[in-house]
Amino acid sequence: MKFIHLSDLHLGKRVHEFSMIEDQKYILNQILTIVKKERADALLLAGDIYDKTVPSIEAVQLFDEFLNELAVLQVPVFCISGNHDSAERLAFGAKLFAGQGVHISPVYDGKVEPVRLKDEWGEVCVYLLPFVKPATVRHALKNEEIGSYQEALKAAIKQMAVDSNRRNVLVAHQFVTGASRCESEDISVGGLDNVDAAVFDVFDYVALGHIHSPQHVTRETVRYCGTPLKYSFSEAEQEKSVTVAELLDKGEVKLHTISLKPLRDMRRIKGTYLEVTALSFYENTNREDYLQVTLTDEEDIPDGMQKLRIIYPNLMRLEYDNRRTRESRAVEASEAVESKSELELLEEFYELQNNQPMSELQRMFAQKLVTEIMEKNG
Repeated sequence: MKFIHLSDLHLGKRVHEFSMIEDQKYILNQILTIVKKERADALLLAGDIYDKTVPSIEAVQLFDEFLNELAVLQVPVFCISGNHDSAERLAFGAKLFAGQGVHISPVYDGKVEPVRLKDEWGEVCVYLLPFVKPATVRHALKNEEIGSYQEALKAAIKQMAVDSNRRNVLVAHQFVTGASRCESEDISVGGLDNVDAAVFDVFDYVALGHIHSPQHVTRETVRYCGTPLKYSFSEAEQEKSVTVAELLDKGEVKLHTISLKPLRDMRRIKGTYLEVTALSFYENTNREDYLQVTLTDEEDIPDGMQKLRIIYPNLMRLEYDNRRTRESRAVEASEAVESKSELELLEEFYELQNNQPMSELQRMFAQKLVTEIMEKNG
C-alpha cells in the first residue's frame, strides 16, 4: 500500500505581503504528477490545508481543483484539519465526499473510526486525528484529569482501540518532542504543546503535520513531510519534498522522498549594493525568486528597496549588516528586559514572529490595547 504524505499547504498564505497562490497552484500540479508517476494508492494530508480559519476564495477554489484532480485519478484522500484550519469548515460535506474517496476528519468528538483499505498483504487501517488541544479531548471524553497535550493524545489514541496485529496508519497534526522548528511555525511558549513519540507506538506509520521541515522523530516511521513550499527565510537552505511511504507486510515500511521544484525559490543574498546588482547578470540567477537581501555597505542606499526591486521584483526583505547595525544589535542585546516598556516588548515579539516591524496603524492599536490592559489591572 503506497501513500503520498503531504501537509501544511497553507493555501492562501501571504509572505511579507506577497501572495503565494500562484506558487501553490504550481506546486500542487507538480504533486499531482508525482501521484500519477508513483501510482500511489492514497494521499495523506496532515493538516493546515489553509493558512487561515476563514480562507480566501482563491484558496478554497485551489483546494477544490486539487481534490477534483485526485478524484479523476481515483486516488483516495485522507485529510485532517490543523491548527490553522477551521475543523467545522473543512469537515463540511465530509460524509458526501467520502463517497468519492475523499475522507476528511470530522470535528473531534471522542470517536475516531478507521477507514479500511486492502492490498495483497491484507487490511490497512487509516485513522484521522485532527489537531486537538487538551480541552478538546477533555470535553469529548468527559475526563477532568486531562491537562496536557501528552495526556490528551494518549487518551485519544487509547479511545481508538487500535488492533496492533493489523497494519495501522495515523494522520495527525501535533508537535512531537525533539522535532526542529522553523520561523514560519506557530510556537507555544515553554513547549507546552509537546507530545512524546511513544504515544504513537501502536502505529506502523505516523503521517505528521505542523512542523515545516522534513524530518523523522525517534523512529523513521514517525515523520513530518514538511511544507511543499518555503514560507520563511529560515527555510531558504532546505530542499522541499513529499514523502512516499509504502507499507508491505506487517512491520515492513519503505520510505523515500521526492524533491519538489518551486516556481520561484526563496533565497538569501548578501554583499555590497554593487555586488548584489551584479549578480543579476549571471545566467543561473533567477531574478523572479523571492529574496532577502543583506547589504554590507557602510552607508545606507537611498531608496534601496525600490531600486533593487527594479532588478529583483520579488524582493521581500532588505537588511543591512554594517558597523551601525552591529552596534545597534549589541546595544539592544545588553539592555535588560526590565528597562523596556510593554509596547517595546510587544513590538519586538511581533517582529520576531512576522519578520517585519509593526506598521504605524498596528503600533497605535497596540498602544491603545496596552493602555487599556494596564488601566484595567490597576
